[in-house]
Amino acid sequence: MDEDADTDADAGDREGAMNQLSQAFAFLADPANWDGAGGITQRTLEHLMYTGLAVAVACLIAVPLGLWVGHTRRAADSVVAAAGALRALPSLGLLTWLTIEMSIGVRMPLVPATVVLVILAVPPLLAGTVSGMVAVPRAVTEAARATGYSERQILTGVELPLAASTMVGGLRSCVVQVLATTTVVAYIGLSGLGRYLIDGLALRDYPQMLAGALLVTALALIVDLVLAGLQRTLKPQGSPA
Repeated sequence: MDEDADTDADAGDREGAMNQLSQAFAFLADPANWDGAGGITQRTLEHLMYTGLAVAVACLIAVPLGLWVGHTRRAADSVVAAAGALRALPSLGLLTWLTIEMSIGVRMPLVPATVVLVILAVPPLLAGTVSGMVAVPRAVTEAARATGYSERQILTGVELPLAASTMVGGLRSCVVQVLATTTVVAYIGLSGLGRYLIDGLALRDYPQMLAGALLVTALALIVDLVLAGLQRTLKPQGSPA
């Protein structure tokens, strides 16, 4: 009898899950959910805006630092390890703390949200930049230096073209991580696709939450494929695929 009851319960759970999945797809297929304020289109654009802002700020920090560390080969391992330690910070906890502690956190939640996302974005960008630069053979840079290239010319004309593919790999990892984590900014009142998760949880509207998760996943996959294509394009000729 117990086995029959467990089997019936499992079947009921599967049926419930399939029902919620079908409702989530119905939510996504409804044109009314795509247009207007709070529609999927607007929230997707807002999600991309938060992500783009954080990645742009992170690039201003990580790329110059990574180029300098990689070009000079000074403390490369230490810098990457220190940046990697930032990944251990809990994004939601840090976001909540900064929102409360910053003087403009509650009035301008975009500021603490951007700070948290930048902290998340810097490590993969920095690691990709340093790794790409360090991977350039010393013989190549020494040969360029011997022929009279300046340090700037070596950086821009020799190292950057050879390191570009690896650097885009770091950017690819960075963007996907930030896209996925940007959902948490809805917790402090911002919009984006995370609203479907936060609002769905508050209303116990699980199909809406599932639809939001599917949207974030699809967006991350599309952006990742675009950056993967760019990375293949920049790969030096003759290098392994």
